[in-house]
Amino acid sequence: MSEKFSPTLRIGDLSDFIAPSQACVVSLKGLKTTAPNTVKRDKHEVAIANKEQTDPVKISLKDCLACSGCITSAETVMLEKQSLDDFLSNIDKGKAIIVSLSPQSRASLAVYFGISPLQVFKKLTTFFKSLGVKAVFDTSSSRDLTLIETCNEFVNRYKQIQLSNNEKSNSALPMLSSACPGWICYAEKQLGSYILPFISSVKSPQQIIGATIKHHICQKMGLRPDEVYHVTVMPCYDKKLEAVRDDFVFEVEQEDANKNGLRIAEVDSVLTTGEVLDLIKFKAVDFETLDDSPLDKMLTNVSEEGYLYGVAGSSGGYADTVFRNAARMLYGREIEGPLAFKSLRNMDFREVTLEVLIKDPFENLLVKSLYDEWLEKPGSEKAKRHMHTEYHPMVKSVTAQLHNW
Repeated sequence: MSEKFSPTLRIGDLSDFIAPSQACVVSLKGLKTTAPNTVKRDKHEVAIANKEQTDPVKISLKDCLACSGCITSAETVMLEKQSLDDFLSNIDKGKAIIVSLSPQSRASLAVYFGISPLQVFKKLTTFFKSLGVKAVFDTSSSRDLTLIETCNEFVNRYKQIQLSNNEKSNSALPMLSSACPGWICYAEKQLGSYILPFISSVKSPQQIIGATIKHHICQKMGLRPDEVYHVTVMPCYDKKLEAVRDDFVFEVEQEDANKNGLRIAEVDSVLTTGEVLDLIKFKAVDFETLDDSPLDKMLTNVSEEGYLYGVAGSSGGYADTVFRNAARMLYGREIEGPLAFKSLRNMDFREVTLEVLIKDPFENLLVKSLYDEWLEKPGSEKAKRHMHTEYHPMVKSVTAQLHNW
């Protein structure tokens, strides 16, 4: 079915993803607008008053997501709730801060400081807890949850196709990974309903660890979801875009029945690897000499000896795991050794692998306990509610289309 994608995926105009394809509807420089105006952006209406603005303009990340004008250029906009200042202010407010570290960020900092990723993990645990952080977890554990749900979704899609000759059912495959928020933004804004049915409904590891912490782990820690401020450390700025999606916000009841429910984000803030490095420098910490703290075992895939339970973390990890599981579940075949991936269109399509202790995520005892205690089984109603999401096509504004034309 891959030949169906070529007309759509031959990108002819990338200007929308390098710079805004239309003027930002919110004035960035405090300039006076020429006339009263109301701009409809997706489901949001923003009124621009006919008066001179003297104060600095603040733009939230949701403003950018509601607009079909730009994607990566949004990364340069001041993001109120995605900053070191907001992280530090929530510590001062007495919130229970939980930090989830990505293995990619740990690896980058390990290269920077010339120490092992395990040492980085233990020293970051020391550093963050010295600031007042309650727990430091590891997103490679949620990656195994993601892989299990993805394997289950693929097998179900495959079986549905085999049982039905309906042409509409054939749109379920191939199944595309949904872990990259930049790809999701592009698919929703540029490709829309043509491509979205092919995208896996499983959330990314960042959002799955967010759901796990806010819906399950906080209860084990004796905390309410609204008492927890959850921060992830990620290698990519686009993860900030992902964290503020309305799909990843849920409502909890308040003690006062007369008040509306509180809206809680699965991930309250995302810090990049570079921002964590800036924080270390800002605090004037000699990182290499910090003591190594024991790891928080409640949600961590790394042993005290540094062994990482999980599949290889580079490009191709999803395909590798889904392929092996599908071969076992659908055809009863166990595949030993590496898969014979090959280059396709050109030499740019290559994979490089960081070799670790490769394991089957279905055998992860930590993940098994989460299913036993909370999710019940892969593909259960609870798993669908907390581990999966939806994607929405976005219609570009008329001004954007005229500008490109």
